Amino acid sequence: MRVLLICDDFWHPGQVPIDGVAPLKEQGFEFDVISDVKDFKPETLSHYPVVLLVKSDQVSREDKSGWKTGAVQKAFIDYVEKGGGLLTVHSGTVSCNENHGLDNLIGCKLAYHPHDCPVTVQPIKPHPVTQGVGAFCETDEHYRLEILSPDIDIVMASYSPPQGTPDKYEEDPYNNTTAWICPAAYVRAQGKGRVCVLAPGHFLPVWLNPQFQRLLANALRWTGGE
Repeated sequence: MRVLLICDDFWHPGQVPIDGVAPLKEQGFEFDVISDVKDFKPETLSHYPVVLLVKSDQVSREDKSGWKTGAVQKAFIDYVEKGGGLLTVHSGTVSCNENHGLDNLIGCKLAYHPHDCPVTVQPIKPHPVTQGVGAFCETDEHYRLEILSPDIDIVMASYSPPQGTPDKYEEDPYNNTTAWICPAAYVRAQGKGRVCVLAPGHFLPVWLNPQFQRLLANALRWTGGE
């Protein structure tokens, strides 16, 4: 399966997902990478059965201007509604600067996250995306997602333990003060296409974890229509 990987921004080096998907090539996946989207052409999407989006609304690591224009967002929506697959991982959930058509297609946007901490991820229901995937724990940014689409089907949950005291939380909201359970993976459909969101994925060890590798492969196949 040929996949378009769109990645790289100031906070999320593109080399992490590039190295993270490399082992999947042994399973027949091919990845074409776009990191600088200055000259991104929306019609490029139609050449792929699935797009792997791991990029916030920044043109590149050096250029923090937004790239998810109204035209780009419409292209993603049209692509999915006509049968394309969209797999959004971690930083791809960062909200658009302009309008929010793509946020609604993805079904969520990042609210915030605490400091890096141990995050346990586990399946909570049977689904092709979670088939053969077991629980795992890695240090990560534990994303809190604001859900925008009411039709999401949550298939994995994540947990992170408290990190500080309530008074410390008031001073610095990057501290966990209660046990947090959040959506880690969900699926939805729009038109003829499929969307899957995976919240973990800030650090390379997450991507290379055998369970996450299986999750990625499943999600790519499912969103790609297999």
